[in-house]
Amino acid sequence: MGNSPGQHDFAPAIPLFPLPNVVLFPRAVIALHVFEERYQAMMVHALAHDSLIAMALLLPGWEKDYYGHPPIDPVVCVGTILNHEQLPDGRYNLLLQGRVRALVVGERAGHPFRLAQLAPAPESIPEESDLAAERTRLRELFRHGQWQNTEIARHLDRCLGGTISTPDAADLIAFNLLDDIPLKQSLLAESDVRRRIHRIIAAVSEIRLPAPRRSTWPPKISSN
Repeated sequence: MGNSPGQHDFAPAIPLFPLPNVVLFPRAVIALHVFEERYQAMMVHALAHDSLIAMALLLPGWEKDYYGHPPIDPVVCVGTILNHEQLPDGRYNLLLQGRVRALVVGERAGHPFRLAQLAPAPESIPEESDLAAERTRLRELFRHGQWQNTEIARHLDRCLGGTISTPDAADLIAFNLLDDIPLKQSLLAESDVRRRIHRIIAAVSEIRLPAPRRSTWPPKISSN
């Protein structure tokens, strides 16, 4: 795969790993545990080919056909296996890093797991120089207010102060800070990158962190 939208050379078919509560974004890294036999076979296939897995989100009602062919959202994130550990019983622990958005345009039968035919997801990406205001707004989120002095804010501020692109930085922020799965999927599927960044800024701005706990002195003595 290349780095420019519309220029990715997808393999003829890439394994699909559909889950009900995981949305992967480009550049983000997620730890996964694979225990079902069909997904152990998926790992064997991926490692024998190009180490790519497409993370997909199961749609509501997936429980009725989980072991069959439940419906998924067609927008997925293709990730690369960074490292893996196979356990004695065949299960796997792995780290998967998102690389690129993609669209599922078909599936291939004949395997215990799902194999997807993919196409590049359309994206309208402005020049980085045209996103200066958005980048400044993202940095302000973590330099002022409730986020300042938190470890995640320091990390994200360092990212924004480096060479990472503003769309990539926004994706990492969405992956790490947002918990709403349908919202995250809609952001993954958002093709207008400027609108996506604005939506991420708005969503993060609405998060309310719990107030820090105040310690008391002297501490209460347990009666036990």
